[in-house]
Formats: sequence, C-alpha cells, structure tokens
Amino acid sequence: MRTQRTPLQGDEPAQYAWRPAPGELPVAVVPLGHGPEFDGTHEAHSHDFPGIAYFSAAGGVVRHGRQVRQVEAGDLFVIAPGDVMGQAHSDDLLGARGSGVFFTADALGAETPGAHLAWRTHPLLFPFVHGRATGALRLKVPEDHRAEWTARIEALHDELRQRRDGYREAVSAHLTLLLVAVSRLAADVVGDLRENAEPLLAEVFDVIERRYPQPLSLREVAAAVSISPGHLTSTVRRRTGRTVQEWITERRMVQARRLLAVTELPVGDIGRQVGFSDAGYFARTFGKLHGMSPTRWRRFNHLNAR
Repeated sequence: MRTQRTPLQGDEPAQYAWRPAPGELPVAVVPLGHGPEFDGTHEAHSHDFPGIAYFSAAGGVVRHGRQVRQVEAGDLFVIAPGDVMGQAHSDDLLGARGSGVFFTADALGAETPGAHLAWRTHPLLFPFVHGRATGALRLKVPEDHRAEWTARIEALHDELRQRRDGYREAVSAHLTLLLVAVSRLAADVVGDLRENAEPLLAEVFDVIERRYPQPLSLREVAAAVSISPGHLTSTVRRRTGRTVQEWITERRMVQARRLLAVTELPVGDIGRQVGFSDAGYFARTFGKLHGMSPTRWRRFNHLNAR
C-alpha cells in the first residue's frame, strides 16, 4: 500500500492519497499496534480513501479529530475519507491487538461509484458518509461475533499475501462481507446521519452521480442544491476533506479506469464519455492523478491483470 503525502493549506493536517498501480487490488490490511521499535510520534493526518480499524482486545488509545478514545475489546472505528486521525504518540497502541482494512471504491467492482459518499447508489459505502462532520464512527462488535470478525480479517489478509488462484474474487468477497457487517452495525447511526446530519451531502453526490458525464461545474452543482458556491465549497471540504470539483473528477476517473480496462474505446472517446470535451485535458488530468497517461495505464492494467 503506497500513499502520497499532500500538505494542506494553513493549519490543516496532511492528507494521504492512495493511487493503486494498474492491476493492483486497491485493498490493504495493516496491523494496528506499536511495538518497542516505535519511537517518537506520527503526525495528524487524513486519507482520501475509507477504512475501518478493528480491535479484538483492549489496550491503548485512538486519537481522531480532537477526541482521545480508550480502546476496548470489540471497538470498530469507521474512518471516512477526510476524517482526521490525531497525532499518534509512542505508547498510544503499545501492546494493542487490532487491524486496519483500507480500500477504494474500485475494490467493490467496476460499477461502483467513485465518490465514496455516493451512498444512494452503493449502500455498503453509506457508513463512510460522515466525513469530518462527526469524526470517525465508533461502533461495538458484540462479544459473540468477535471471533468471526478476527477470522474474516485474517482470511482477507491471507488472500492478499498468498495471491493464490482466484484471490481477486476471494478478496472482493471477504471485503464485501466485512462491509455488510459494518453496515448492519452502523444501521442506527447511519439512519440518524441520513435524517439529521447530511442531507446536503446526499443531494450533492446525487447531482454528481447523475451529471458527471456532462460538463459540470461547482456553480452548477450549487444551483442544483440551492446554495451559494462559496458555502457549498466550504461545507463539502469541511465534511469530506475534498472539494466539490475533486469529487466530480474522482467520479469521472473511476469511470474512465473502468472503460480503459474493459473496452478498446479510443482515449479521446473515453474522455468525452466521462465529461471531458477536450481529449488533451482529459489525458493531462488522468496523468496528473495516476502518474501515467491513459494509454500507458491501460497497457499496464492489461499486463498485470493476467
């Protein structure tokens, strides 16, 4: 799992972006815990991708936003894109037993919307809608289900390590089962968010989902949800860690990657299908985000997927 650190403006913490290599499964399992070799601190930061942190036993603390939480057995933290994880100290997770599972929307299949917050079209991503509005959700896995959770994450990790025949399908299946379990645990919290906390985000991502193949600007999205562009920009950035334009681009890029992977359409045609009238601008935008041209990405994807 390779991430790229992007310092943000002002006092905001750094943000880490994950751009999987062509053909790489965008799923990672990482151990959570600080051993004796951990020294110093890790900076406060956010990710532009979602994840979960599950602890099978009590021990240490987790810092997110301005909160410091004592870790209890069965704790499950649902980390949305843009959630700020606080600065970690050398003894925060000393002796803790837990795992983090991180992924991008592409891991759920070619038809999954790129915007992680477009929950209307993918209910398994809805628990990750909260962004910076409330901080990471803290859920509790019932005691009689904890062994199952541990086994499921270990099975996912094993598939990613061993890469045996069929591992892609196995990883997708294990991840889907994990997200189904998260969604069921989060049902009550998510209902509150839907009704009380995030109606604006729901509208914004509905507009993006319907109109991303066409020319679409911040001003047009703001008009569609009946607020000013400035207020929309600050609200979406505060709650998700990204701007409206970045979410539009993200949705377009996921569809572009899908078309590059599963069709032989010319790059210019793909650009037009995902909302770029200028083929050169599409290629430059794709290259900036992926570190290579659409043509090269397609070639590497085909080679690595064999």
